[in-house]
Amino acid sequence: MEAAATVELDGQYRALREDAGFFVRDRGAAHVRGADAIEYLQGQLTNDLEPLAAGEGCYAALLDRKGHMQGDLRVLVLHSNDVFLDFEPVAAAAVLKHLGMYSVGREVEVADATDEWAIVSVIGPRAPQATGFEGIGPEHAQRFRSWEGVDVLGVATDSGVDLIVRASDRESVVRLLEAAGLPEVSEEAAEIVRVESGRPRFGREMSAETMPQEAGINERAVSFSKGCYIGQETVARLHYRGKPNRHLRGLRLDAPAADGEPVFAGEKEVGQVGTAALSPALGPIALAILRREAEPGARVRVGEGNSAEVAELPF
Repeated sequence: MEAAATVELDGQYRALREDAGFFVRDRGAAHVRGADAIEYLQGQLTNDLEPLAAGEGCYAALLDRKGHMQGDLRVLVLHSNDVFLDFEPVAAAAVLKHLGMYSVGREVEVADATDEWAIVSVIGPRAPQATGFEGIGPEHAQRFRSWEGVDVLGVATDSGVDLIVRASDRESVVRLLEAAGLPEVSEEAAEIVRVESGRPRFGREMSAETMPQEAGINERAVSFSKGCYIGQETVARLHYRGKPNRHLRGLRLDAPAADGEPVFAGEKEVGQVGTAALSPALGPIALAILRREAEPGARVRVGEGNSAEVAELPF
C-alpha cells in the first residue's frame, strides 16, 4: 500500500511540474467593503495597497504592535470599495477579530466570507491555458470569466492559477477541470512544490512568534515607503538597523523527517522543522526558521538521529 501511494504521489508531482493538476484549497476569507476600505487596510497591513487598481492585488502581513505576525494574507482589489482577503484558516480568528475591532468608527464593513467562497488551486505550467486564463499575470493579477455558466475569478499565483468561485459552484468547477484533462492531486503533492520553491506558510514555518524578516517575506509583503501601520516601527528598525536572530532556511535531509522535529547545531536547539517533504526530484527536504548560527552549508542534527545540510532558498 505504501509503495502504491508513493507511485501515485510521484505521478501527481510530475503532473504539477510538467503539465497541471488541481486541489481544493482550505482558506479563510473576508470581504472588506465601504468608502474607506483601501484607506483602512492601508493602516493595518504591511504592504502598500494605495497604488493597486481594480484587478490587482498583493501579498501582505497583519502584525501586532511588537511586529509579530498574526497572519499573512492575499489582498485582491475587486474595485475601490470592495477588497477580498484570503488567509490560512489557523489565522482566521485573529485576522477577523483584529480587522473588525479596528474598523469601528470608519465607513467600512469587515465580513467573514469563508463559507461563501471556494478556492481551487491549479498548479503547473499548463494551468493558465487549461483554465482559460492565458496571459494572466503578474502574481495576484485577476480577471473574471464565465466558464460553462460558472462565474470564476482567476488569480495568478507563483505556480499557476487560483480559481475563486462561490461555494455552491465548487463541484461544478471541479468537474470542468476534470473535463479539461486535469487530475485532482493531494495537498501533499502541492506542498512538495511549495517547499521546493522556498515559500513559508503561516501555521507551518510562520507563527505568532515570527517577524516578516525572519520568514524571508519582506520583499514580497512589506513596504518601507508607505505610511504608518500597526507594528511598523519594530519591522522598520529590524530592517534598517538590526540583524534578525532567525532566518528561513532549507534543509537537505539525509533521511525523511517529520514536521515539528527539533533542529540542533551541536548541542544547541536552533529551530524546528516547519514542513518536511519527500521530493521526487530532490529527495527529503524541509523548510525551517533557524537561528542565524545555522548558516547555509552548515551541518545540523534533526530529531534523534537524522542530519541535514542547511540550504539557501529556493532549493
